[in-house]
Amino acid sequence: MHDLCLAAMSGDRPRAEMLNARIAALSAALFLEANPIPVKWALLEMGMIQDGIRLPLTPLSERYHNDVRSALKLAELI
Repeated sequence: MHDLCLAAMSGDRPRAEMLNARIAALSAALFLEANPIPVKWALLEMGMIQDGIRLPLTPLSERYHNDVRSALKLAELI
């Protein structure tokens, strides 16, 4: 996102569009359930946080795991 914003602010539209396309699926996947549930799961999948969340959050539904994981791969984050 940082690189995308820098490209946009510097007027490098082709780079901004390329970076936006790379994260578009992830942007959608992070809202498959109420925020921040998918974000927490994505951070766990990336190894950035430990397993375990506090109420009132609940784990990401298993039916969305592959969607979020695929989006992370497309964004080149895992």
